[in-house]
Amino acid sequence: MSSLAVQERFEAALTPMGAEMVGALGVEAQVAFGELTLLAPRERIVEVMTALRDQFGFQQLLDLCGADYPDREERFEVVYHLLSMTRNARVRVKVVTDEVQPVATVTGVYPSAGWFEREAYDMYGVIFSGHPDMRRLLTDYGFEGHPLRKDFPMTGYVEVRYDEEQKRVVYEPVKLTQEFRTFDFLSPWEGADYPAPVLPGDEKAGVKG
Repeated sequence: MSSLAVQERFEAALTPMGAEMVGALGVEAQVAFGELTLLAPRERIVEVMTALRDQFGFQQLLDLCGADYPDREERFEVVYHLLSMTRNARVRVKVVTDEVQPVATVTGVYPSAGWFEREAYDMYGVIFSGHPDMRRLLTDYGFEGHPLRKDFPMTGYVEVRYDEEQKRVVYEPVKLTQEFRTFDFLSPWEGADYPAPVLPGDEKAGVKG
């Protein structure tokens, strides 16, 4: 499909309000699952969010979350979900960033962003400049790493337990009860009963110990 055809399909999918927002804000946009997504430049996020609140009536910030795409040069997306109760409409706003470049806080526009931004910092390591209290929110003090990054180990780095002798919580390196194993689910100990071809390992089903 040509770029012109894609553009025509995109414009046809926009509602009048969507077309007005894209034109007024001067941002790129996408339409997916019947919902408009605005792709805001990182340095303009406060400006865009202020305009969406004051000019287009999106009074509520419902959610702010992160997404991690490690293969990208700027691996993180910050995703904002807004609701207009007067227009009965929703819009999604996305900003891309990396591990170093901060995203300006929108707590001055939507105070509810305070805890959402702390959660995104805690889980992904995204930094929000100008935030009044940029601390971790869900993990414990001294926690290492950011758990929702794709390269964070599923076992974590430390485990927490209550030590009865010391009468306090202690942190210890993760200890696995067994070495890592590669499980082959096509070779069960007890083979399934289905017609040929027989999968490798199914011959065990007929062996009685």
